[in-house]
Amino acid sequence: MTAEPARYAVSLARQARAAAGPLATAPTAAKNAWLLRAADLLRQRQAEVLAANAEDLADNPELTGALRDRLTLTPARLDAAAEGLRQVADLPDPVGEIRERRVRPNGLEVRKVGVALGVLLFIYESRPNVTLDAAALSVKAGNAILLRGGREARRSNAALAGLLRVALGEVGLPGDAVQLVENPDRAVVGELLRLSDLIDLVIPRGGEGLIRRVAAEATMPVLKHYQGNCHVYVHASADPDMAERIVVNAKTQRPGVCNAAESLLVDAAVAPALLPRLARALLEKGVELRGCPVTLGLVPAARPATEDDFAAEYLDLVMSVKVVAGLDEAIGHIARYGSRHTDAIVARDAAATARFIAEVDSSAVVVNASTRFNDGFELGLGAEIGISTDKFHARGPCGLLELTSYKYVVHGDGQVRG
Repeated sequence: MTAEPARYAVSLARQARAAAGPLATAPTAAKNAWLLRAADLLRQRQAEVLAANAEDLADNPELTGALRDRLTLTPARLDAAAEGLRQVADLPDPVGEIRERRVRPNGLEVRKVGVALGVLLFIYESRPNVTLDAAALSVKAGNAILLRGGREARRSNAALAGLLRVALGEVGLPGDAVQLVENPDRAVVGELLRLSDLIDLVIPRGGEGLIRRVAAEATMPVLKHYQGNCHVYVHASADPDMAERIVVNAKTQRPGVCNAAESLLVDAAVAPALLPRLARALLEKGVELRGCPVTLGLVPAARPATEDDFAAEYLDLVMSVKVVAGLDEAIGHIARYGSRHTDAIVARDAAATARFIAEVDSSAVVVNASTRFNDGFELGLGAEIGISTDKFHARGPCGLLELTSYKYVVHGDGQVRG
């Protein structure tokens, strides 16, 4: 692409704005037909998508194991993505939904009705399957979307966006409802972030540097989280078998994602017996442990942890470990080093779990389960476009509802205000 960045950005955004108008009032049946057709095309054109992904992988041999995993598409992952599209089709349409209704004493009927946001700009790294999730949710919620993926996934994203656009045309929806920002010039992103008159919301999903840049430069609202430093706290009352199962899954099931656990807190009352067992299970999975002085005494294979380690989002098979005196210290440690993303407690003590739920200020607090469940699909929202650690306008996994707004519709019968 050789278009001058400002002109290119404005052209894309105007095309998206033009598509957003008819899409905002598109029938639910048309949007669902698009999702189902896109799922079919994903199956039919799987070989084409996998070939593009193989080229991306070959072009990026320097990626670490976790980052390579984020970039990799497989038949199983594409099958799961197709199923995800079908599940979004099954979800209720939030556009036009009457969310509240009341009748005033003067007879006015007041309705709060769901509406599309308009145009979304989605900036993301590495994971090409996110192209499908973001587009599916955006279009089902009545929005046009501009997709800016990472250079490392450019062929994969182009293949996926191409089939989505084909499906839009086949069902009679505007093709520019889904557009890939193909110009690799970083200046294009800066130009798009200036277009608050054409773009209603920007969603960055990637490393902290990307998200901070977007938050600093955007002239429109930003839905974001900076880091996913997720904790698992093993309370003194925890079932040891459950604790091991949860800690290993939270850290190793997919370490390169934002809801993977990065920090392990173990109650001092059970650490001498339980921490070596947990460490052994993690070490067997290839996890490097970086621990506090007490941890080092119990786990000789651990390395000394620094202050930076306790605050780190590793996105890899590395984990910080801290032995804490009890619930108060665990909650304090999370407040100091955490990122308000996802934090879990493993405990049989109901009072301890109640305090943890009440005092840990994160987008999701998990009791006796893996942090990996803070995910739109796993929480029954269908696909998600990201996880927000903000408190306005959305928090936690952002699905269909979070990609809409609302307006008040007032019905009268000649009433005037006195």
